Amino acid sequence: MDSEFWMSQTLVRALYADFLEPVCKTYHLTRMELDVLLFLANNPDFDTATDIVEKRRLTKSHVSLAVNALVHKGYLSRIFRENNRKTVHLVLCGSASPIVSEGRNAQKAFAEILLKDFSEEDARLLHRLLARMDRNIRSHLKEES
Repeated sequence: MDSEFWMSQTLVRALYADFLEPVCKTYHLTRMELDVLLFLANNPDFDTATDIVEKRRLTKSHVSLAVNALVHKGYLSRIFRENNRKTVHLVLCGSASPIVSEGRNAQKAFAEILLKDFSEEDARLLHRLLARMDRNIRSHLKEES
């Protein structure tokens, strides 16, 4: 791949950070804390710290610090489900709703910038190609471990 591809990856991350930074500032959150809240809101089938670490490929220590801070701030609660006292499930509190709403709005605005001037067909093709790349990456990473 040429250097433009790698440069665009850096630019995408920087643009995404620019969109999320105001939400972090408004609510006095770290970026990791906001990422945890948005992950839980956007992925209701994945509600444990382990899910966040595995799906987002984040470090356990950073996720743990963010979860502890969010519980302390009243945005998350930890629960156990019946017959399982080992797995801690994370539940968004009502106080997190405005943060999640603003975070999702930031994500939507970010996506609109990325897909500006794309036809619906182009956007669908991009989605399919990125999904294929994702599968390739995940397959390769599984082979290494």
